[in-house]
Amino acid sequence: AYTGSATVYAAQGGAVSTQTVDLSEKYLVRAQANLSLNGFGGCLHQFTAADCLQWLRSCRESYGLIFVDPPTFSNSRHKNIVFDVQQDHPELLRLAMNLLTHDGVLIFSTNYRKFALDTELEEEFVVQEITEQTLPKDFQGKGMHRCWRFRHHSEEE
Repeated sequence: AYTGSATVYAAQGGAVSTQTVDLSEKYLVRAQANLSLNGFGGCLHQFTAADCLQWLRSCRESYGLIFVDPPTFSNSRHKNIVFDVQQDHPELLRLAMNLLTHDGVLIFSTNYRKFALDTELEEEFVVQEITEQTLPKDFQGKGMHRCWRFRHHSEEE
């Protein structure tokens, strides 16, 4: 969630409802405040304090747009949770794709400079790297972050 900027952009872009998940209550409070400061809020914008992988396993909703921007590495001493984006991204993305509507789009972004996308994901889903489209011109080619668009295969493919 961090500052909630992705949630704010979704609401500004016309999302009727949003779901923001983060293990940190502090980040969720910050995200909720940011959403409110931008004129959005209410019961259709949900904030959930949870381990994202556990939440994805138990969620029964479906979404037309999912934005996944995990930390490069995270650990919680209090909850014995360790997350490493290079090691854990295949499970994270498969779980998120299970919640994506058939015609939906998942955007995955990482700031890990040595990141390599699991090639099996490119076989399971329609994957397109969109890094250059997500960076201002003065940051392109600097390896600041990488970004992909995921979709389910259509029946024509």
